[in-house]
Amino acid sequence: MEPTTTQLPQKKGRSGSLSNPEVYENVPGHVIPIIEREFDDFDTEADKFLGGETAEDVFIKFRLKQGVYGQRQADVQMIRLKLPMGGITPEQMEMFADVVEEWVPMNKGHITTRQNIQLHHVPLKHAAALIRRASDAGLSSREGCGNTVRNVTGDPFAGVAPDELFDLTPYAAAYVRYFVRHPTTQAMPRKIKTAFDGSPADRSITRIHDIAFLARERDGVKGVEVRVGGGTAIMPRIAPTLYDFVELDNGDYLKVAEAVLRIFDRQDWLRVNRARARIKVLIDKIGIDAFREQVEEELQGDWVHERDFDPAPLMLIHDEEAHAPAPRHDYASPNGDATEFDKFRASNVKPQRQKGFSAIQVRVVRGDLTPEQFRALADIMREYSGGAARMTIEQNMVLRWVRNESVYEVWQALSKIGLGGAGADEIVDTVSCPGTDSCKLGITASMGLNNAIMDRVEAMNITDPLTKRIHIKNSGCPNGCGQHHIANIGFYGASIKVGDKVMPAYVAHLGGQYENGDVVYGTRLKVRLPAKRIPDAIEQWIRYYEAERNEGEEFNDFVERVGVAEFEAMAKPLALPVEFNLENLQQFVDWNRNVPYQVIRGEGECAV
Repeated sequence: MEPTTTQLPQKKGRSGSLSNPEVYENVPGHVIPIIEREFDDFDTEADKFLGGETAEDVFIKFRLKQGVYGQRQADVQMIRLKLPMGGITPEQMEMFADVVEEWVPMNKGHITTRQNIQLHHVPLKHAAALIRRASDAGLSSREGCGNTVRNVTGDPFAGVAPDELFDLTPYAAAYVRYFVRHPTTQAMPRKIKTAFDGSPADRSITRIHDIAFLARERDGVKGVEVRVGGGTAIMPRIAPTLYDFVELDNGDYLKVAEAVLRIFDRQDWLRVNRARARIKVLIDKIGIDAFREQVEEELQGDWVHERDFDPAPLMLIHDEEAHAPAPRHDYASPNGDATEFDKFRASNVKPQRQKGFSAIQVRVVRGDLTPEQFRALADIMREYSGGAARMTIEQNMVLRWVRNESVYEVWQALSKIGLGGAGADEIVDTVSCPGTDSCKLGITASMGLNNAIMDRVEAMNITDPLTKRIHIKNSGCPNGCGQHHIANIGFYGASIKVGDKVMPAYVAHLGGQYENGDVVYGTRLKVRLPAKRIPDAIEQWIRYYEAERNEGEEFNDFVERVGVAEFEAMAKPLALPVEFNLENLQQFVDWNRNVPYQVIRGEGECAV
């Protein structure tokens, strides 16, 4: 049996050995315990597979639990390194720079909407060496893929947000450590996505998760509201509340979570069709009240008395403020035209609840960072944020504990590496999944469309505050990795048949919402738009909104008032397929591609 982390081990052997497997350090970014044996096992199993000794389906299940995922391209892998709650250290940023240079041909790491960092096109023979190098920096890919508890996400402003009830980071870390390598969570019917959030703004979007925890307090006792059964993809559901209040410090939240996962793991009927095997399917079938009854019954089982649910030994306790930069006596300030800096400060800089400090959101285009950017950001973290940073579900990065007087210098340093752009969480800050750049399930080149949308929106030179608040997201297939369901304007990849040819296309969603604790799934339009015409459609819709809205009317309110049929009618001329000829050839070529489009879609390994 694999070692578990339901409690702290007795320290016997060298750190990282089987007799002393867990390494617990109270440093953000050092959350998942490291077991060195797993790297040796990966080397052994990979060699057996490459040598023809192990069947592919057997090896796939093994490597998925180690965070190594197959790509649409042969003989290369995607490695997903988990950053619980998005936390990362300067040393880990430098590690990413090193491994990208050594083993990642595309020369970039990709921040995901799950606060992971993915590395693509890594040859299988180098995978174990890469994850071993990551472990030396305190990061793990363990259960980054497969039917396990995936990376646990959280508010990147946790601990510094003015609107936060209290910081859930220590409790989230205990949850991570409790369930990683847990026997119940190694081969569930499907994956489990978890979020923790301490703010009523719910920046982690708990309602779209399989299980989630939102901070609550009763009579001075810290607790959480537990939500179960959310998710996007082809069956979007908003997670209902399982319990209004569950205590934290006595471990009840871990106990309830395990009961939920034990029930889910026993639903063998869900395993028949892995494409529809998420916990939301169970909740949808029996209802949250019946599920609550099952949880109550489960909590009476003998297993409860065999566990230690005390979260204290597993919690991440780290005083970031004690490591914050000292006050500055000399610092740079704008000299001359400060227009660009003022834009940056208005959109990317938020005051912390701690006096004198700011949190800076770095807008990372498409979530991609080069080795040079990783290293420069590590230097910025050391000098200006006390080493504190977290990745975000918008594929950005938040530098925490920046002295107010240092904000201008940070902007200057970011600008030197191409990361000083304003507009974080605004219309220019578009989100997308990798699509056909790497994903087996991808239908379209969503990263290329991301570029095209961003270029068009920037060229529109939008200054209207309400328009700036529009969020645009796209996915390369109907699944939800790009979170298109909850965008004001969202798209997922599709295709259009034209004679014996095929055009890359997208289906639009309008009116999605995820801010301020409110989740609404957008309405799908009954029209498919050729991929190359998406920027035109977006510009038409935005100009229509600006011209016809009422005073102060938000985009979603406008969509609801005029109806999606108006937007469909505007898009109809763009939806008409063109004849395949030399003049229209580019309509049959996807973004960032130079060959005619084909629908090439494999079987996703998530459902293995």
